[in-house]
Amino acid sequence: MQFTNRSHQNPNSFLLMGIPGLEASHFWIAFPFCSMYALAVLGNMVVLLVVHSESALHQPMYLFLCMLSIIDLVLCTSIVPKLLALFWTNATEIAFEACATQMFFIHGFSAVESGVLLAMAFDRYLAICRPLHYGSLLPPEAVGKLGAAAVFRGLGLMTPLTCLLARLRYCNRVVAHSYCEHMAVVKLACGGTQPNNIYGITTATLVVGTDSICIAVSYALILRAVLGLSSKEARIKTFGTCGSHLGVILLFYTPGLFSFYTQRFGQHVPQHIHILLADLYLVVPPMLNPIIYGMKTKQIRDGALRLLKQGSAQS
Repeated sequence: MQFTNRSHQNPNSFLLMGIPGLEASHFWIAFPFCSMYALAVLGNMVVLLVVHSESALHQPMYLFLCMLSIIDLVLCTSIVPKLLALFWTNATEIAFEACATQMFFIHGFSAVESGVLLAMAFDRYLAICRPLHYGSLLPPEAVGKLGAAAVFRGLGLMTPLTCLLARLRYCNRVVAHSYCEHMAVVKLACGGTQPNNIYGITTATLVVGTDSICIAVSYALILRAVLGLSSKEARIKTFGTCGSHLGVILLFYTPGLFSFYTQRFGQHVPQHIHILLADLYLVVPPMLNPIIYGMKTKQIRDGALRLLKQGSAQS
């Protein structure tokens, strides 16, 4: 769809296509997304309430878990309400400013989550490899500083990415996506998109590359320390604690990298598969993260049960 009288001008709004090729199924696709969003909100709220109500859980590992829950709530809320409106009521239009804001929250908080996962890997390294110095090396105030650093780095890097959109002139306003993904919007420009392309791929590669390498090094050191434990029970317990974190890391990075690079280089991947996976990437991890930690962490399970019993007793 080309502009008639607005060629080379910024549009007041964009039109989201949803999942191209699956438009006839939008109404039914919305139901699993709605269910996953409800589970994500419920699960992450339970984690936040449990950690808040249990003073024994006011430790770095659980404080980082709270940060992860808050970020997951922001990420899925940035996409799902508009997604459901698009699928159920065909509300395709999104204002230019709202599109830029959605893009900022999605890409910015994805970068923040990567930083928090790195901080969690550092926390596990200290707890397992430097247990005698754990309290002094990672006091509560250090947890807040690491969280703030992840926020400032993630949002700081993604602010120019969003601002670069304003310099573009658009010849099309139909976004072949179900949310305002950066490259899907940039492709609508008439030209001059090289700065957007270079900055976008450089920033994403730098953030993910640096964080994933540091996480891999942390877990290599953790693995070496665990294998050196004399007690089989201690090894199993440690593997169980780290296993949940590794599961969350893989759940976050694997589909995220696939979606990011497919948007740029995956011309042979069917568009509806790419966009469906991009949607699921922002909903499935926030839904599964509390379940993974809830199943693997006894303190979270016990706290959730206590909250449930208190609620039943009050009712």
